[in-house]
Amino acid sequence: MPEKQLNLSNLTPAQPREDRKRVGRGLGSGKGRYSGRGIKGQKSRAGSHKMRAGFEGGQTNIYMRLGKLRGNTSKDAMPIGPFRTYTVPVNIRDLDRFEAGEEVTPETLVSKRLIKNTRTDVKLLGVGELSKKLTVRVHAISATAREKVEAAGGTVELLREPKIKKVRHHKAKPEAAAEEPDSEATDEAPADEAPAEAAADDASAEDADEAEA
Repeated sequence: MPEKQLNLSNLTPAQPREDRKRVGRGLGSGKGRYSGRGIKGQKSRAGSHKMRAGFEGGQTNIYMRLGKLRGNTSKDAMPIGPFRTYTVPVNIRDLDRFEAGEEVTPETLVSKRLIKNTRTDVKLLGVGELSKKLTVRVHAISATAREKVEAAGGTVELLREPKIKKVRHHKAKPEAAAEEPDSEATDEAPADEAPAEAAADDASAEDADEAEA
């Protein structure tokens, strides 16, 4: 049979059109009276489906009840959030793909397929050995990796200044502990004076006996 010629009389949509849900139009419609929301409750009210993610009706949220991971987080990462800072590790042994004299940067690491992209900071670690002279430019480097790069004749340049750790000052001991030896000395003094007083009493008793004699 020849195919029907397309014209305005036989146009049809590619997919059947779905009728929109009409609520509150009587009991016979199937979505009348309560409009599919049930009787009372928070989710039957207007605006109830615009609650923020993690809202649990007013009780303490799950992310506040659970303990938080430790590690390096930025100041605005509270409680932990998407601002958690981390680095991509690259070991010394992975630098064998570079030729002597080449530069090791995040861009060249991507071209060598050692890392996926340059959106995350790169840290060079000291696993393995290095025998080539390379110029390394990364965001962070371990002490072992720095020694191995410099021992091979290479140089290291940091793309980000290292953070200086704050020195914690320990509080001095309370003064009460320093006053304890003085109190002990005062306690010993009366004990030393007691024999002297006893000797004086004995001497006075002897003088009185001589006088009576």
